[in-house]
Amino acid sequence: MSYQKRTKDEVAARVAQDIHDGAYVNLGIGQPTAVANHIPKDREVILQSENGILGMGPAPAAGEEDYDLTNAGKQPVSLLAGGSFFHHADSFAMMRGGHLDICVLGAFQVAENGDLANWSTGEAGAIPAVGGAMDLAIGAKQTWVMMDLLTKQGESKIVNQCSYPLTGIGCVKRIYTDVATIEVTDQGLKLIDTVAGLDKAELEKMIGLALL
Repeated sequence: MSYQKRTKDEVAARVAQDIHDGAYVNLGIGQPTAVANHIPKDREVILQSENGILGMGPAPAAGEEDYDLTNAGKQPVSLLAGGSFFHHADSFAMMRGGHLDICVLGAFQVAENGDLANWSTGEAGAIPAVGGAMDLAIGAKQTWVMMDLLTKQGESKIVNQCSYPLTGIGCVKRIYTDVATIEVTDQGLKLIDTVAGLDKAELEKMIGLALL
């Protein structure tokens, strides 16, 4: 079966498409930061960064970067009119207090019940701590994951049960991948869409799990 995978920018655009007007959103370090570049211009989405920014805009144009204005991943960002800065503790109070509508995170694994593993593979030299991902995964009203479906070894990152250390339990609501968008429901994994040329049966074979 022939199909074309979505690029990372295309996955970011797909995520941005589902963010509702007026949403307060945190974009995790790595791939999710690209979502900021694809927010529809007619939609007001307030982006929060855990290092203390509310009202982030898209990445600045080349040559216009201000390295005193960065996101949690130390990438230069822009600030929209009305944007603000605040203490790290206030930022985490927002994250832990249920004030974010959506957080978008990367992942190593997502279990079919919504468990998330995104901070360690247990390998030597890996990130030493979970950081703010735990607070985001549990504190946001919805946690969305953005990732390639398969590892470099061809194994599915959507699994029956996570084998890596957990970031959060039962927290993931949607999974956006390079080949499909999947919703986590109480009844199981529900297929929302796939790339052209990839059918449900083939996707189930790739994941090794049944889809609604």
